[in-house]
Amino acid sequence: MAVPWIGPVVKHCLHICLYICVLIYVLYSAQHTAVAEIDPFDAYGNVAAVFLISLRCICFFALPQVVFNFFGLFLINAFRSTVEQRHSMMTAPKMRIRTVTRGTFPELVFRTVERNLALVDKLGLQNYLYEVVTDNALRLPSSDLLKMILVPTNYRSKTGALFKSRALQYCLEPEVYDCDDSTWIVHLDEETLLTENSVKGIINFVCDGQHQFGQGLVTYANDVVVNWITTTADSFRVADDMGKMRTQLGVLHKPLFSWKGSYVVTKAAAEKDVTFDNGPDGSIAEDCFFAMKAFERGYTFNWIEGEMWEKSPFTLSDLLKQRKRWIQGIFLVVHNRDIGFRYKVFLALSLYAWLSLPLSCLTVLLNFTHPATYPQWLEVLSAWIASVNIYMFMFGALKSFPFRRLGLLKGIFSIIGAVLFIPVNVVVENIAVIWALFSEKHQFYIVDKNFLGRSAVDAAIV
Repeated sequence: MAVPWIGPVVKHCLHICLYICVLIYVLYSAQHTAVAEIDPFDAYGNVAAVFLISLRCICFFALPQVVFNFFGLFLINAFRSTVEQRHSMMTAPKMRIRTVTRGTFPELVFRTVERNLALVDKLGLQNYLYEVVTDNALRLPSSDLLKMILVPTNYRSKTGALFKSRALQYCLEPEVYDCDDSTWIVHLDEETLLTENSVKGIINFVCDGQHQFGQGLVTYANDVVVNWITTTADSFRVADDMGKMRTQLGVLHKPLFSWKGSYVVTKAAAEKDVTFDNGPDGSIAEDCFFAMKAFERGYTFNWIEGEMWEKSPFTLSDLLKQRKRWIQGIFLVVHNRDIGFRYKVFLALSLYAWLSLPLSCLTVLLNFTHPATYPQWLEVLSAWIASVNIYMFMFGALKSFPFRRLGLLKGIFSIIGAVLFIPVNVVVENIAVIWALFSEKHQFYIVDKNFLGRSAVDAAIV
């Protein structure tokens, strides 16, 4: 049963009430699992006590991003379903819609491009060119507004950029770069689907012209859900977009914690100045390295209203390999000396919060085997951090599986499922962290988008 009478403000208030319930539950659970006063120094000795207290404090690595997520989710309404178009698509600046692919899944690319072209044509977008940048020649839909850029096999950038960075940098080479510096470039992955709201949001952003870089929300549960576990894992990413990402880009206009690699809008002149030619270290998480370089050079960012659609990995194995690559890529960025540390201090804290996840899980286990009493402020702050992270799965499910599409009952079950799958996601993230730390860090794994063959392609674009 749908509830169309509930407006954005009411939904926002209900979501705040839901979080308060989660916070009360987490605080109540923490208080009632505590034992009688046990001083860890008396019970376990000085060394063990310091170790236990240090483990409890590891959660503070995550404190900055939790603060950003908290304010983003609760101070900015996230339930506006439509984007108000403030500028005409007929008079928008020149644009390039650029999809980057290896060409490994030609059918997926063909049908995604076909769908996106049909949408922008329906909306009446003018003065644009759709580009597909590929390592392998592809059969594409027939259109005068579509161009394929084939990256030569012998192309090598000045610093030896690899993978997606190499393809993106090829587009910036003098013999290939053929757009005005005032042109805007919309970067998409090979499966990224435009929506009407995202196109309106992009037009508003480029016509305002106040910032050189922008990014918006990507959701992963539209149409057919191939794997519920991986999709609920990505519900955390949805909440992260609406919380941390929206706050840093939309309020502070700085990529303090980096950004994602798709649904990226750039001013061509700024992109050419920053470049993607960042060597092997900047080629695993090319989006992260690019954002930090742009930040260091003084460019500004903004949040773009409207969402785009993608699919979560179809298997837990692909999810694990994807997370491993992200961890390793961000690790290489944080430890690269070409970017000043003051520009990536928040990124570093976020990375080490991720890397210390196994130790945070160990803390939970030691609460049962080595119970102790800790300062109340530490208990409350730890519980608050935990409550925000738990609620982000629930909020991501709310945004990914809206009641207006599923109905009230299925919507409630999706939120419950997001919570129930948290232990599975935690296990996957722990394995990814350990694997990332002890394996070669310059590998680029592409998620298999052809797992279900043609049916998966169809499901992604219906």
